[in-house]
Amino acid sequence: MTSGPAQPRIGLALGSGSARGWAHLGVLQALERDGIRPDVICGCSIGAFVGAAAAAGDLKKLQGWVEGLRWTNVVSLLDVSLRSGLIRGERLMEFFQRNFVDRSFAGLKVPFACVATDLVTGREIWLREGSVSDAVRASIALPGLLTPVSLDGRLLVDGGLVNPVPVSVCRAMGADIVIAVDLGSELVGRAWRRAGVEPVEDDDGDEPSWITRMLSRFGVGPDSESPSEKLEDNLPSLVSVMSTSINIMQVRIARSRLAGEPADVLLSPRVGQIGMLDYHRGAEAIAEGEAAVQRMLPAIKFALGHA
Repeated sequence: MTSGPAQPRIGLALGSGSARGWAHLGVLQALERDGIRPDVICGCSIGAFVGAAAAAGDLKKLQGWVEGLRWTNVVSLLDVSLRSGLIRGERLMEFFQRNFVDRSFAGLKVPFACVATDLVTGREIWLREGSVSDAVRASIALPGLLTPVSLDGRLLVDGGLVNPVPVSVCRAMGADIVIAVDLGSELVGRAWRRAGVEPVEDDDGDEPSWITRMLSRFGVGPDSESPSEKLEDNLPSLVSVMSTSINIMQVRIARSRLAGEPADVLLSPRVGQIGMLDYHRGAEAIAEGEAAVQRMLPAIKFALGHA
């Protein structure tokens, strides 16, 4: 008696994109609802953050936290530093370790890897061993925003500088079919036309905290002006220039990498209207991640041989 053909190993490549990355939660939820479970998860930047939680089995817990975030909660996790980056990131990762992933790669339920960039050599670094939280912290170290991380003798920053949508890592880890999530499809141009976000007061009803006021001066947060509003006053804010420049770079790199290393199915959530630090808009991003799966569900099922 012969056995049937082996089921293909499914890889999920979760791309970089700062706050837009909460769309990955919607993607994972929609895939799970249709019985599609990845055998391998690879992430870059925010994709590493969400991917690690998914690989550890903490996805529902993370989603519940994200959906309840307000801007004041986001500010409370920012430990401001003006040395090598605007934010140290220690407070965020302590929260991540305490509530979600605090284990080694070997202890995860699903094989996982994330991508970082060696700041000294410019090389792409694949992180697959040791502490998951340390690896994630390196992968999300967006230059100018989060300080670099010293890990295993290397100085590491955001993996989006070299491989924003890590399809190649999924292939190397044995994935036969790769579903990739690219968060940059609408970024160039669209971000400069995005609508402003309504101001949010602190929980006690007082004026926004000094951190909120300071970040707004850099063009970050609910009280900041949108880039288009800034253009009317001659020039956009510092962070608007920096984030848009990084977006352009990552979009071009992602398109080049995906052309040479194409995914079997490419999901493109429409999240260009969500700003770099709009982490309090999680419900909006999650809904668009689910919608992206629904738009491409026939292609996903065809790639998996379910059509």
